[in-house]
Amino acid sequence: MEWQEWLGRSPLGLDLVARWREAGDYRRLLGDEAYRQQMVDLLSRAAPRDCAAAGFGCTRRTDRACREPATCSREPGAGPAGEGRREGPVPGGCDAFYGYYGDDLRIQVSFAARDRHRAVFWADSQGPVRLWVDGVPVGTEHLLATPGYWVGDRFFVVDVAGPDDHPAQRYVLSDLVTAIVSLLIHDADQSSTHLLVPRPDELWTDPRVERHGDVLHVYPDLAARAAGRPDRTLPAA
Repeated sequence: MEWQEWLGRSPLGLDLVARWREAGDYRRLLGDEAYRQQMVDLLSRAAPRDCAAAGFGCTRRTDRACREPATCSREPGAGPAGEGRREGPVPGGCDAFYGYYGDDLRIQVSFAARDRHRAVFWADSQGPVRLWVDGVPVGTEHLLATPGYWVGDRFFVVDVAGPDDHPAQRYVLSDLVTAIVSLLIHDADQSSTHLLVPRPDELWTDPRVERHGDVLHVYPDLAARAAGRPDRTLPAA
């Protein structure tokens, strides 16, 4: 077994492997609600290598299990952690993992820089997309898009449905239905969530958030980000 040594040191990882590889049996035994609760609890405490050992797709390839366990199962280096994405093969594993079970269950686990926090998306046939950050439900009153992304090791950002009364609003075939979207920014250090709604003159069709020092820059789309023209700035200290 390629991940045997790691799983011998990770009881949580071993439990995750069993519950994911035998998902059908566990769902029949527990019911969908209890299975989701138990899986979210595991994923909210899991290490990247636990997710890789379970057979999830990763940053490198979302649709297949890790092909380089000899590298990814090793201990991560002790050098300074970067702010960018971690894509394998790399010691310690990638920074995002994706699980698919049939047509009715999708999971995404996204790790912040230095693995300080983790976000878990869960989408199944029982309802809308749900999100937990460090085991705490986030954005339960909003229609969420996937995937979200980390800004450094503290802020998790996800698109949510935009305001119906925005003058440029129109409706499209997408997870959110609205072409103009709002942003949900979760501060994992403070365990607080902030909703940013575009003003009438802000056309947030593909918004992006970046951190520059102690300031978050909110860009309406990729072109504005490339040009360095944020619509808003927010304190990040």
